[in-house]
Order: sequence, then C-alpha cells, then structure tokens
Amino acid sequence: MSLKTQCLLCQGPAGIFEEIAQKGYFACQNCGAVFLDSRFHVSTQEEKARYETHNNDVDDPGYQRFVQPVIDAVEQSFFPDCRGLDFGAGTGPVITKILREKGYAVEIYDPFFANHPEALEQKYDFIVCCEVIEHFRDPAKEFGLLRSLLNPRGALFCMTEVYSEGMDFRSWYYKNDPTHIFFYQHKTCEWIRDQYQFSSLERQGRLIQLFT
Repeated sequence: MSLKTQCLLCQGPAGIFEEIAQKGYFACQNCGAVFLDSRFHVSTQEEKARYETHNNDVDDPGYQRFVQPVIDAVEQSFFPDCRGLDFGAGTGPVITKILREKGYAVEIYDPFFANHPEALEQKYDFIVCCEVIEHFRDPAKEFGLLRSLLNPRGALFCMTEVYSEGMDFRSWYYKNDPTHIFFYQHKTCEWIRDQYQFSSLERQGRLIQLFT
C-alpha cells in the first residue's frame, strides 16, 4: 500500500498510521484526522445492509438515553419552534421524534432511508448528526454542505467517538465497524471550525458543538 496520501478533509499530507488486518489507516499531518484507505471502504450496498441491522427503535429507552446529550444541547441553545435537520437520521430517527414532541420543527434527511433532496434546499437553525460524521466518504464536501444549510446564529451538533493520541488505536473498538472510516481528534474539530467559519467550538465528550 502507499505510504502517503492526501487527507480527505483538508487535502493536507497524510502518512501511514496503522496497518490492521491488512487494512491501512492514514493520519493527516495538518488537521489530525485518521482515516481508512479508501480502497478498503465497503460498497454502498454493504453499507446500507449494515445500517439495516441496527436495532434503532425510537421508543427504546436505552436508545433515547444514548441521544440525550444531543437533545440537551438543542434545548440549551434553541427554543421550540426553531427549525432543525436530522442529517443521517438512519432507520430510527429518535432525535426527530423527541424534538418534535417538544415542539421543534425538524426535517429528516438520510441518503439511504430518507433521501429527500428538498430537505437540503432549506435553511435551519440547527442540524444534528448523531453517529454520522465517522461514515463520511467525502468529509470536506459534507461539512461544506452542512455549513451552507445553517442560518446565522445556528449550530451543528455532532456525536461521534473522538480519537486522541494517548489511545491505543489498534484495540480501539470504534474503528472495528466497517462503515466507520473517518475519525476526528480535537485538532480536527478546530480545523473544521476555522475552515468552515464557525464562530465557536465546544466539546463535551462525544458531543461536538459548532456555532455560526
């Protein structure tokens, strides 16, 4: 495999980071992202089939607790009646269900399960991406799109497992999902904030908050 490539997010230089089970991972020297060699990406058909195995029951209390940090972040920053987008909502749009019950106007978009292009032609006060951004095949394009959909004083709320240099990547469970292909460090989040002209960044564990 090649020892060097270009970062999928910032187009900076990336060198080989790890080779695990004959799959290569690169680390960007500029933004700090870690990502799977694109030659090892699963097909879109395999990706969809993987998502269909997820037990995302919107009425499951455990699933609701899992997304609660996103719900709390929305409620702390926006009043009911604000417009939001659940981007990559998957097979069980639990965040949409909960927020709608609280009075928020939330649209759904998912390339596999709610492919409604018209949802990407509107503006929103907030966008939620729960367990989504680690799946991005073209993160530069996706973050550019998400930023363009936000109103002034809007916010992008993302939940993902953030990697840090002190962690053992080889034993890190999060990389084992074959659809998890792009991983973020705090440095990567800072690069996204600056590149896409967000005014501020806040991180609380797995929750990444970017404000316009």
